[in-house]
Amino acid sequence: MTQAVPQQDRKGQQLPVFRAADFRVVNGANEGDALSFAAELMLDDLYELRQGAYPTVLAMRPSDDGSFAISETSSVGRPFATLYLDCSITLMQSSGDTVEALILVEVDEGGNVADIYLHAFAPINPKMAYTLVGIDRENAHRRLALTNCVSFTRGTHVTMANGIQKPVEQLSVGDKVLTRDAGAQEVRWIGRSTVRAMGPFAPIVIKAGALNNLNDLLVNPDHRLFVYQREDKLNAGRAEVMIKARYLLNGDSVYVQNGGFVEYFQLLFDDHHIIFAEGIAAETMLVDDKTESVLPKALGEKFRNSQPGLSNPESLAVELNERLLLNKNAANLLRRASSR
Repeated sequence: MTQAVPQQDRKGQQLPVFRAADFRVVNGANEGDALSFAAELMLDDLYELRQGAYPTVLAMRPSDDGSFAISETSSVGRPFATLYLDCSITLMQSSGDTVEALILVEVDEGGNVADIYLHAFAPINPKMAYTLVGIDRENAHRRLALTNCVSFTRGTHVTMANGIQKPVEQLSVGDKVLTRDAGAQEVRWIGRSTVRAMGPFAPIVIKAGALNNLNDLLVNPDHRLFVYQREDKLNAGRAEVMIKARYLLNGDSVYVQNGGFVEYFQLLFDDHHIIFAEGIAAETMLVDDKTESVLPKALGEKFRNSQPGLSNPESLAVELNERLLLNKNAANLLRRASSR
């Protein structure tokens, strides 16, 4: 069988951000000041977003020292400038709902602060007060990495090597799972995290039958699914395609489940594989610059750039993008294209 994982540049990353100047303290110790880095923040300060402020795209690439470099394609910042992930913060609305966000600091050639950016994991709205209730300097990289991890939700049934369907939360390291291209493979690590189901953490629900699946499948938005088309309904140019769950959204059989909390599980194998979740072929975790921070340090060093089987372009499925899916109900087309 062919290896069904697309080859692509995974190092670059784009984040929607607000400039610090657009998010200011309206009441508190730093009243009148723009959002700053952790050492200057004060808990209980009340922030508001400037009316008319809109998020823009910060494009960046990781550096070897744990910092980032702003990409030349970025809408903000100086190309190639150094960017630090300073901290994660927790903001509370008057309703009691919380929003987690990351603070990134751009520095100039002299190491001085050139600009500060806010990347929120849930919508930030003008004319709404946000109280700073938490500052975390230790886990910012892990929070960012979690947004890039392919993840299954609690209750997802995974097909084991013996054909049994087992809930993902009941898997253990060493269990053998059925993979599409390599048969039975052992689980090497299982990650789990509970996050607020908002923004990039809100799961995509693929209802039973949407892709010929017997039960609902809930995955994170960027989780890629593998589909073998008996007919090339999407004009992808080949039968085997990969598609991110977010591109299947149609508001009916595939939709976003916002609100509350969601528990995610990440499955790591020796290689980047396709496994079966609720009968749907889906990818497993790939260790790269964007996801390594989720792993314990020793595992990250072991698996960094060491997952084989991804270098042969002749064996790769096509990854579908928004351009190919424009004005199409991809879920319905793929369901029909893959039906016997």
